[in-house]
Amino acid sequence: MKNISLLTTGGTIASRFNPETGLLTSGMLTGEELKSMCELPDDINVTVRSVFQIPSNQMNENTLWALKEAIETELAQEEVDGVVVTHGTDTLEETAYFLDLTINDSRPVIITGSQRGPNVMGTDAFVNIKQSVLAAASEKTRDAGVIVVFNERIFTARYVKKIHASNIAGFYSDGYGYIGTVDQETVKVYQKPAEREYFPISSPVERVDIIPSYLGSDGVFIQASRKKGAKGIVLEGSGRGHISPLAMEEIEKAVEEGIMVLITTRAYEGDVRHVYDFPGSVFDLTNRGVLSGSDYDSKKARIKLAVLLRAGCSKEEIQSHFA
Repeated sequence: MKNISLLTTGGTIASRFNPETGLLTSGMLTGEELKSMCELPDDINVTVRSVFQIPSNQMNENTLWALKEAIETELAQEEVDGVVVTHGTDTLEETAYFLDLTINDSRPVIITGSQRGPNVMGTDAFVNIKQSVLAAASEKTRDAGVIVVFNERIFTARYVKKIHASNIAGFYSDGYGYIGTVDQETVKVYQKPAEREYFPISSPVERVDIIPSYLGSDGVFIQASRKKGAKGIVLEGSGRGHISPLAMEEIEKAVEEGIMVLITTRAYEGDVRHVYDFPGSVFDLTNRGVLSGSDYDSKKARIKLAVLLRAGCSKEEIQSHFA
């Protein structure tokens, strides 16, 4: 019999109707309460632990660290075959990627959630939990890193994104697709990441901000980030990774102060690349000391940059890890 640890952190999947507001209160159900509502497989032993009971918009650097430690505590037990984490969907993709970069174990770590609460008509809570448990117990999901199971599909943490605010098909991987499926009781994995990255860190990450560029944007938010003590800044550029020239002065100041500044694109697919030479182009930015973020979206780039900084990587090493 397989042994799976189910760690719960709150979110919509653990929500309960509040008669005073007529709305859902996120994270109200404990792990044991949630498990009692599910029809989990009889041939898999599931042990439950409530780590947090919060909506996922309350996740931060400290709760990420606490969740990482909780997972590693479970994986320290040889009899544990895999771990499932239930999580709110708002920040699920960021948590999944942080764990993917900082946990080094071949056993499956599955992240899931739901778009509809357990007591809402048509809820996806119970099927997502059941299918995540099945995936965690499968040998096919080993050595795939941290993965997300949602709406019968299996995604890598690196590329998964929340693409819909409310639909139960809320997650997808633009340009890359899902790597497998869970169809009722059957787990299928068609492909796995060609490479896995792991960066050992010994404490929570420090502040890294995301700053978008838009028509006519200037450096006001970059200035605020600098003054707030950010260790890194991820610029979300347009197209190939272009920034309004009005922001360039503040970007230069950030680089001069030793802040790691990295450029990404707000486009769903495609790489940041040298194509143009106008002010605010990737060519201009990298000549001024900005790092290139390849095909990373801003949220995943922020997580990776924060981890690399905490791991003590140099500027050159950080660039190579993004390349």
